[in-house]
Amino acid sequence: MAESEQVSEDIIIEAREVRYSYEEGGQPSLDGVSLKIERGKKVAFMGANGSGKSTFFLCCNGIYRPDSGTVLVAGQPIDYSRKGLMAVRRSVGLVFQDPDNQLFSASVYQEISFGPMNLGIPEDEVRREIERVMDYLEITPFRERPAHALSGGQKKQVTIADVLVMHPDVIILDEPASALDAKHTKLMNQIVDKLAKEGITILMATHDIDYALEWADEIVLMHEGKVLLQADPVTVCESREALAMTNQEEPAVLKLFRRLVERGVLEEGLRPPVSFGQLERYIAEGR
Repeated sequence: MAESEQVSEDIIIEAREVRYSYEEGGQPSLDGVSLKIERGKKVAFMGANGSGKSTFFLCCNGIYRPDSGTVLVAGQPIDYSRKGLMAVRRSVGLVFQDPDNQLFSASVYQEISFGPMNLGIPEDEVRREIERVMDYLEITPFRERPAHALSGGQKKQVTIADVLVMHPDVIILDEPASALDAKHTKLMNQIVDKLAKEGITILMATHDIDYALEWADEIVLMHEGKVLLQADPVTVCESREALAMTNQEEPAVLKLFRRLVERGVLEEGLRPPVSFGQLERYIAEGR
């Protein structure tokens, strides 16, 4: 197989000069976005509110159709016919920032069953899959409860179940910890880690740069509808000028690490740590 063909197979989502405006002739929300996402990667999208993160996600799922440019999923441009959109939404699942924008069925079970039943999958198969997903996400006790009566964290779990039951290749999470308390934020992070270990490509919008540094394989910084920087987390988090442009601060662990090196507590040349646990190991080892 030619090298270019192999690279193409490894790219699950690609954007080519994607532009989108909410109003004709208005300020573009996406202004020539081009990027590639490799299969199986964990990618954090960061940027100030209004930088284009959510709009880009909606284009990846086919909810928005770019004014110009192309979004490709698994090497194929999105087909905006009804059949084509059903296919892309099976492959690319989107979990909205506000779960109330996604949940509409009378009960949790009906909510999760809507997608596969709409595809004409046999009822017995749908039932088995729903039971598996509810057990996986630990929401079986809520099965008969009205979705609108759940807590914010429980609603987020149900919206993820909506997506997982479709067996997607990609899951997009738009600020999954938004408005959650500490308990449900931890639970949400655990669910995301389980999904990543199964090889699902995960795109996540987050404002938590400390979490992104430790969690992500790549960070995409967006600014005014453009990709400002896409690189490994350490490279992005050490790019102070780019961080400042996107209203981000340098992660606390990198600030402390730099000071310890400057004061001679740690030796120069160490790879910057991505977590306080890693920094503590450096100190304990006397490096």
